[in-house]
Amino acid sequence: MGFAVLAAAHASLAAYLKFADSAEVKEWLAGPFYKTVCRVSDDEFAKAKETVDHVVITESALDGHEVALAFRPRAEYPKAFRFFKLFK
Repeated sequence: MGFAVLAAAHASLAAYLKFADSAEVKEWLAGPFYKTVCRVSDDEFAKAKETVDHVVITESALDGHEVALAFRPRAEYPKAFRFFKLFK
């Protein structure tokens, strides 16, 4: 659980820093500022990485494995994203 929380925090900040100057981020910050954290399978993770405008987070304590993705805010996400399970 600790790595998941850490990865989510790092992913959020990394995405903000990468896309801060985009119109979508400015609009997102103005509201409603939605954020969602999901748990996905390895296959879903790989497929999500095909979506443009994202950042990949690795964890040095886990031998540099990729542990999280964060995406530039957008009006519509790929259909597959609707089927990802919320992280609980």
